[in-house]
Amino acid sequence: MTGPIVVINPNSNQAVTDGLSRALEPFRLGGGPAIDCVTLAEGPFGIESQVQSDEVVLPLVALVRRRDDASAFVIACYSDPGIDACRSVAPVPVFGIQESGVLAALARADRIGIVGISSLSERRHRLYMRRMGVLGRVAGERALNMSVDETARGAGTFARLGEVGRALMGDGAEALVLGCAGMAVHRAPLEEALGIPVIDPTQAAVAQALGAVLARRM
Repeated sequence: MTGPIVVINPNSNQAVTDGLSRALEPFRLGGGPAIDCVTLAEGPFGIESQVQSDEVVLPLVALVRRRDDASAFVIACYSDPGIDACRSVAPVPVFGIQESGVLAALARADRIGIVGISSLSERRHRLYMRRMGVLGRVAGERALNMSVDETARGAGTFARLGEVGRALMGDGAEALVLGCAGMAVHRAPLEEALGIPVIDPTQAAVAQALGAVLARRM
């Protein structure tokens, strides 16, 4: 029997994990692998800096090593912390949501925009997208300047998403990537409001994980 796709929230905020699980409900297919959303207890309440991103690498590696039942892993933080280290120890595919979300958006549009949570994250995201070789197709990144917890539970999050999304469309973006796992609940209504594709990166990563797992059954 195929093991679960293990989706790891590297921060310790259970509300974010619960939101991820709700957003992934359509991906729980009859006869398909289970999708197990877990919280990294050792993580900070929100990953909003390079130091916080780096701090979770070894705990993530330890969790990946413990979950030898997994058929794939998804690291559900937009910084993709520890992705190379986790790939080095995992016998199954490991997907990062920034990489997967950006690639999914590029499959839908020529130029894309990134909705970040904080302007402090922009440099970290830019360096990673340069590593991916995709900066030439990024119209820009604009920040909500909210905390991870606020994006998951804040009453004003959706209105702010609309403001930032429209500004990115003005920059030339034809599709948007939500640059934090805590925004998952807002994807569908934001896409309807803006009229362009809006990619939830965790959904994108799980879709890729499902494809990899199901292809192994052939």
